[in-house]
Amino acid sequence: MTKYHAEHTWVRIEGDFAWVGITVHAQETLGDIVFVELPAVGTSFAQGTVLGVVESVKAAADVHMPASGTVLQVNEELRADPSLANSDPEGAGWFCKVQLSDLSEMDGLMDASAYAGFAG
Repeated sequence: MTKYHAEHTWVRIEGDFAWVGITVHAQETLGDIVFVELPAVGTSFAQGTVLGVVESVKAAADVHMPASGTVLQVNEELRADPSLANSDPEGAGWFCKVQLSDLSEMDGLMDASAYAGFAG
């Protein structure tokens, strides 16, 4: 199940864990991403707080945590090759793997069709 936050991030629950990244809309708005700042493993974030930064040829933007949780792993391939966030932002360009701390927050996030209408 994938849900979307209003700050243009996604969270995908698979089993006991979840993956987090930026949406296609965010990537298209930013343009070519040339740098990503990933969170430290073991860091806990509240929903909506800044977990990292993306820099593109156009601008820099904060990446917000779509749901509260603790970072278990970061995508080292993305750190080495930020273009993964351009070519596959909702797949190979994931930012971090997290243990969610409040699954009820998922109820307040958008599903794909609601996000498509929101992002327009």
